[in-house]
Amino acid sequence: MESFRPYWYDQALKEEGEPQANPLTEEISADVCIIGGGYTGLWTAILLKDQQPELNIVIIEQKLCGYGASGCNGGCVLTLATKYLSLKKFYGEAEARRLVLASEAAVGKIKDFTEQYDIDCDLRIDGALYIATNQSQLGAMDPVMAALDEKGINSWRNTPLDQAQVFAATDEIFEAFFSPKAGSAQPAKLVRGLARVAREKGIRIYEGTPMKNIVESHPPTVITEKGSITAKKVVVAINAWMAGKYKKFERTMAVVSSDMGITEPVPEILEELKLHHGAAICDSRIFVHYFHTTSDGRILLGKGGNTFAFGSKMIPAFFKASKYRDQVKNALVRFYPKLKDVKIEQSWTGGSDRTTTGFPIFGNFNGNPNIHYGFGYSGNGVVQTYLGGQILTSLCLNRDDQWSNAGFVGGPLGKFPPEPIRWLGAMTVRNAIRRKENAEDANKKPGKINNYLATFAKAAGKADK
Repeated sequence: MESFRPYWYDQALKEEGEPQANPLTEEISADVCIIGGGYTGLWTAILLKDQQPELNIVIIEQKLCGYGASGCNGGCVLTLATKYLSLKKFYGEAEARRLVLASEAAVGKIKDFTEQYDIDCDLRIDGALYIATNQSQLGAMDPVMAALDEKGINSWRNTPLDQAQVFAATDEIFEAFFSPKAGSAQPAKLVRGLARVAREKGIRIYEGTPMKNIVESHPPTVITEKGSITAKKVVVAINAWMAGKYKKFERTMAVVSSDMGITEPVPEILEELKLHHGAAICDSRIFVHYFHTTSDGRILLGKGGNTFAFGSKMIPAFFKASKYRDQVKNALVRFYPKLKDVKIEQSWTGGSDRTTTGFPIFGNFNGNPNIHYGFGYSGNGVVQTYLGGQILTSLCLNRDDQWSNAGFVGGPLGKFPPEPIRWLGAMTVRNAIRRKENAEDANKKPGKINNYLATFAKAAGKADK
């Protein structure tokens, strides 16, 4: 488990010269203690420091910053726009509109930040293309496109089929929609860059420092293996580890895999395909395929929804090479037959914390006004964590504003069934979706039972990217 490092994360750490952790070994105090050195924790720390430079901020991380999903996700930089109808259902029309626009603005803010602080993370805001790859997927985007048009906030446009096939360099497209407000990145270099900037701003980061527990005193104290931090405010930003650490959150999330593979460098093939951009391309499956190129001439492809963790724990499978490597390669070759003989340099599996709504959850831990939490990005964390940082910043500063009152704030909306019902149900639904989507790819009509069971996966949205 410890010897395997996903490609993105391994690449980033090697370029840094294999950084070593500096564990906390004493009792210290701070204005704010953040638990978790991923996107959520780092954006929160940086935004807090920018707004109130005098704050004494400490971050603790169990391994190295980016060890979890922040360092091994698929690198798709996507917004909340395609989830507008679900946002409207759960949070109302006005908040749904605000969150869509805020997520699109966040793409530009992240880009500006990486340029300002010279974070070289292959961030290319070249857009996103959502495609139908069989007849059954036609029209999947129509309802949300109409709703976005009605509110005057639609950055997506129906793309003529011939143009889409040239842009994506594949004939496996039946319909396509494009938005310029998206792209792709090397996610581990982004999170490691955020950690560097945080240190430069005076934020203390103690890696190799797992949290043991939080003493809910006044002020609260975070206990680690060899030290402690007493802080006026504590932020719990451990995301997919939340349910494993706190049983009260076990039924508010499910930990689901995304299996990814990245090719060896093939710049000559990309040149032949005229695939020169870094746009994120996603199909319209429930367990979505997503892919994009890298600046060094590779293609990454991922597929969500293969592994569901019993009890929402971060199981060893999420820290190993993917056992679905062949499935990833077959999908890649379907889209790009010229890659048939190209080597998959590495495959890996990542765990994503998925909520019942498909949206993140923020609140006060046990109602304590000095302990805040945020988790549950449901596979779209590269952009949403920036919004999470804004929410947690407002909560820490005791503000009464649009972020402290955001729809995502206030705790979970609904719960999954208890185990073993949840896991057995997830396996039943997963297998039905596989049969349904295999039939659709073969241009066959799926069985009624498979269609019915597949509807249970829609509440949590598509699998992670």
